[in-house]
Amino acid sequence: MDRRNNPYAPGAGLQPPELAGRDKLIETATIDMERALAGRPTKGMMLLGLRGVGKTVLLNRLLGIASAQGFQTAKIEAPEGGTLPELLAPELRRILYALDLRTSAGHKLRQAVTVLRSFAAAFKVTVGELEFGIEPAAGLADTGRLQQDLPDLLIAVAEAAAERKVAVGLFIDEVQYLSPDELAAVVVACHQIAQRNLPLLFVGAGLPQIAALAGNAKSYAERLFNYPQVDQLPPEAARAALVRPAEGEGAAFEDAAVGAILTATEGYPYFIQEWGSQVWDAAPGTPIRLEDVVDATPGVIAHLDANFFRVRFDRLTALQQKYLRAMAELGPGPKKTGEIATALGVEAATVATVRQQLIDKGMVWSQRHGETAFTVPMFDAFMRRQMPILEKHVPRQRRTKGDRAI
Repeated sequence: MDRRNNPYAPGAGLQPPELAGRDKLIETATIDMERALAGRPTKGMMLLGLRGVGKTVLLNRLLGIASAQGFQTAKIEAPEGGTLPELLAPELRRILYALDLRTSAGHKLRQAVTVLRSFAAAFKVTVGELEFGIEPAAGLADTGRLQQDLPDLLIAVAEAAAERKVAVGLFIDEVQYLSPDELAAVVVACHQIAQRNLPLLFVGAGLPQIAALAGNAKSYAERLFNYPQVDQLPPEAARAALVRPAEGEGAAFEDAAVGAILTATEGYPYFIQEWGSQVWDAAPGTPIRLEDVVDATPGVIAHLDANFFRVRFDRLTALQQKYLRAMAELGPGPKKTGEIATALGVEAATVATVRQQLIDKGMVWSQRHGETAFTVPMFDAFMRRQMPILEKHVPRQRRTKGDRAI
């Protein structure tokens, strides 16, 4: 098949040609946006799911819908090691200047600019020149304590938007990488904005542990946001995601070929795009046959190993890798932490720190106390390919000054 006509879009956050199986979620979010624009109370949204289910794609789609409806939008991706103020302040500055273009600066807009100036000074953030000729606002967003200053700032921005009769959309991807203080500040800000019924809608996306993290940050977070689960696609939606892009290019799949790809991908949207793309390139013509899928699959797996799984594996220490290999030894699904430790040949307390490190890196998560599961689909199979033999862990013996093992 001609690669120039390949309709599939594998990649991080790339919009697939057929966004199948997400209509209900998009409809719900669109109604929330309409409520926010109409000044009606609206909950924020946290999109939860494993890697490869299309959370970023959905976040970007919702961002586009919000922009089309007239929202002033800000989108950031929470990085490991970055800070929320340095990412968010420039985006809010851009929104304030966009609001000013609508008409001459009003009282609330001028106040928001002073609050942003104070916030930037308090957190030593560079946001560019603020050309309204206003000094920082004393007593607002200037304490250097994020849980106090971020709500001041977002309230000021939302009030400026209300003055212009528009709404603000705040979109944050990879929410799990916010520090506990940053996540708590976001929750507090959204809570105070909701209490004032101001036109700011929050949409976040990240790994499944976000619901627990938000609840740990502030107990009322469970009532402040909706937490839709973004899961594998059901069979009909998965079939549509694979078949319809090909049909748009005048090509077709034999039923057996479709079945083989859906079995291999387990309904995960990213893997459907990857298999579809590489099978398209390898197939001699249409219809795409089962033999074409069988022939292409080893190459697809090798590509995923090198470009999807490996980049995560290489970020891990040797002991963290060994911990994940022990999880893979136990098969699919959540694993009890005690069973993982037994597979490694140690007590659970010995590797408790390793487990927490893997949670912090977004490699595993815990749905229930004492359980651990991969955040990356099919990572168990990759670990078995990467480390065919599970080696027991032998803890290092610490020694005293007298060279006695302890």
